[in-house]
Amino acid sequence: MFGFNMFPEIPRPFNMIYKCHSVAMLPGNERQDVERGGKIIMPPSALEQLTRLNINYPMLFKLTNKKTNRVTHCGVLEFVADEGKVYLPLWMMQNMVLEEGDMVQMESVSLPVGTFSKFQPLSPDFLDITNPKAVLENCLRSFACLTTGDVIAVKYNQKIYELCVLETKPGNAISIIECDMNVEFAPPVGYKEPQQEKKEDEEMAVDPADLMPEPTGFVAFRGAGNRLDGKKRKDSATSDIIPPKPVYVRGIPDYDYQIGTLRFIRRSTKPGKESEESSQFRAFSGTGFSMKG
Repeated sequence: MFGFNMFPEIPRPFNMIYKCHSVAMLPGNERQDVERGGKIIMPPSALEQLTRLNINYPMLFKLTNKKTNRVTHCGVLEFVADEGKVYLPLWMMQNMVLEEGDMVQMESVSLPVGTFSKFQPLSPDFLDITNPKAVLENCLRSFACLTTGDVIAVKYNQKIYELCVLETKPGNAISIIECDMNVEFAPPVGYKEPQQEKKEDEEMAVDPADLMPEPTGFVAFRGAGNRLDGKKRKDSATSDIIPPKPVYVRGIPDYDYQIGTLRFIRRSTKPGKESEESSQFRAFSGTGFSMKG
């Protein structure tokens, strides 16, 4: 005779239809732990049936809204719901377009272990978080699986941030229980990269000589040329000689300067008539010499 359990029992699928409600409708104390995660609450009869069907662990389920054909995946947190009812997080009901008392189909599934996921915040406010990866990692501890296209809710500092699951690998639905998964972020919806302001040095690229004051007083060879016969010169349009730019001489810094000291420099100690006359330019005031000696 053959002994018992010679052939292991093949797991049979779990397929049931329940009325769904949000966690806020669950009798008793407020369950914020359910709202922050991706797990649901099922009735005790579901646990008995799952045990008889020899379901593989961890228990993962596929939820389907037959009216809209919306699909998502979840885990189970407790089996304390009223018979015939399941309680879902509010963000999950919104993803599946479910209202209080709508029917939802539940099937047991086996999902591959996730290796990669990409999220897109639905608001630029998510960038205000100092370490968004650490916040998301802490939030995903309350999730059993992820589904591409879902919009999950992350609560941080009394504020709820919504993130869209753009991509998951190696499949459209993955298990994230005890796995090493790479996480990436896409630019938030409505985010605009700040435009780099040009430096003032680049905008004010001006020759220092142009900033020098214009020469005052007499300027040699600045007059216009004329012909003896009275006719206009061919280059009369450009006859005005443009004076050369003053040479820009860069000053030498005082390397011995001490902070807190003031130095007053005066060019002339005794201003008077002589100094004013000497500073004025006089044309052809040089001394003449004879070639004969």
